[in-house]
Amino acid sequence: MRTNHDTERCRGDAIMAHEPTNTKQDTAAVEATPSPTQVTSNTAAITIIEHGPYVVTGDVPLYEDVLVEASDGAHLQYNRLKEYEVGATYRLCRCGASQHMPFCDGAHVHAHSCGDFDGTETASREPYEERTHVFDGAELELHDNKRCAFARLCHRRDGSVWEMMRDADADAQELIAASWQCPTGRLEHHDKQTGQVYEQTFEPSIVLLEDPEKHASGPIFVRGGIPLVSADGSVYEKRNRYALCRCGASSDKPFCDARHWHIGFQDGSDAFDDAVGVRDESFKDRPEL
Repeated sequence: MRTNHDTERCRGDAIMAHEPTNTKQDTAAVEATPSPTQVTSNTAAITIIEHGPYVVTGDVPLYEDVLVEASDGAHLQYNRLKEYEVGATYRLCRCGASQHMPFCDGAHVHAHSCGDFDGTETASREPYEERTHVFDGAELELHDNKRCAFARLCHRRDGSVWEMMRDADADAQELIAASWQCPTGRLEHHDKQTGQVYEQTFEPSIVLLEDPEKHASGPIFVRGGIPLVSADGSVYEKRNRYALCRCGASSDKPFCDARHWHIGFQDGSDAFDDAVGVRDESFKDRPEL
């Protein structure tokens, strides 16, 4: 059982840990990690350090977006707040305790030793299609694996994507827009006749999501099929979109399960000072059918 003395000691250790740490240790961990896909430091990839940060390699751009109401009030949209200056390799905080957000400052070492952060990867490794429930519509199928970050892009003027799937007259473009903006990759629309999967094309990039409406900083939104390498060296199923936990509280690590909203996690973003940015043009509103 942890005592008040233990808690105070951990807090003191955490304060001492908030100094930028030598990146050689994590770089060595990446290089020592066996990878069946030959991920190297020159490859766009994200490697998980056991109970530590995400190490991003391959010159992947890093942005910050805020979720705001669209001008027509029909749904939320992504607005760009900033682009970070990053090098070819950088480390993103996974424990939620860094004082140099969004980057790792070594706080995970003490957070883990004090029992405040457990970075164990607990998410299912089953392929997406083996975890999905399929909703049948007039022209489209909706595939849903229920991995939710509570970003609410699936809620539109005419209701949620699931409600619209039950409407035979629902706008197919609006349906697809409701699924392909989901940051977790939870939702996909498939053409019932051709089997085509409707997905946006993204350049490999990472977006930190901010959600001032819910007073929380959201997940790390990874786009463009960037490989995700486990701490054990195996590689997760390649996905165009996925959302990583950065509050440290998810029960579906390394993926986000919306716990940031429940614990009120905030990273000090300007989004909480009413910064709204400008529309992120890398997202398409509606697909071309």
